Amino acid sequence: MRTSLIETEQIEAHLLQLSAPGDTLVFEAKLLLDDELNEKLQWQKSAYNKIKLYGRNQLKQEIEAVHQSLFSQARHKSLSEKIRQIFSKR
Repeated sequence: MRTSLIETEQIEAHLLQLSAPGDTLVFEAKLLLDDELNEKLQWQKSAYNKIKLYGRNQLKQEIEAVHQSLFSQARHKSLSEKIRQIFSKR
């Protein structure tokens, strides 16, 4: 199990570009020789991409909720008018 943890840490360091140049070269050589390690790298890269996409979607939803609140509720009418004036001057 310890080997698996070390391997995961090495994959993560490689993906996040945290490794020293020498370590990067050694890891890339291991990737060429070990198909299983390469597959693990691809799975971890895929997981990171999914997490990143999920985070972006969450942020978009939060921004949209704020937008709806600002531009649809009467109590924010003066603020929304000021914002519209700022962007209509262009």
